[in-house]
Amino acid sequence: MPKLTTKTRKALPNSAFVFPEKRSYPIQDASHARNALARVAQHGTPYQKTKVNAAVHKRFPKIG
Repeated sequence: MPKLTTKTRKALPNSAFVFPEKRSYPIQDASHARNALARVAQHGTPYQKTKVNAAVHKRFPKIG
């Protein structure tokens, strides 16, 4: 997974995040999408799990 620096993260559009208002769970590429799925499975609420799964599946149908 490519490193996501603070500068790079700030440059990402809101559409690259599952929750753009908090800019959490970036899914700008497939590796970050897989990582978002893993993190939300460990620490997410049921609502967050549903949203992340849906967003990843919409953007990357072959993942999740």
